Amino acid sequence: MSDHHAEGVGAHTASAEYIRIAVVLFALTAMEVLLYEACFGHLKASMPGLSTSLSPWFVQLLLVLSAFKFWLVAMFYMHLKFDLKVLQWLFGFSLVLATIVIMALFTLFTYNRTLWWWGGVPW
Repeated sequence: MSDHHAEGVGAHTASAEYIRIAVVLFALTAMEVLLYEACFGHLKASMPGLSTSLSPWFVQLLLVLSAFKFWLVAMFYMHLKFDLKVLQWLFGFSLVLATIVIMALFTLFTYNRTLWWWGGVPW
């Protein structure tokens, strides 16, 4: 009887944790939508200072929020947090490597945009 009761408590704890993660994912998604609305949507006119300061960093901020959401989903909903440490390290290394490649591409394209002029206008 106590083993069955212990399983129930563990399942309740796991469910509560999944609900907390879902709430965090919802909050991050809401932040992404608010970021878009502040930079390019309906809130742009009512918050011109915030829009001006966030617009140059829109893509980078969106990628950071998306990467954090991806990490949460992979670690908890895909159960990587409970897998072998080797698999966690392999996934973490792959994520870091992908981040480095994406940041290098951002740097390359930003630099390249300053060099080339297509039809008399910046690329």
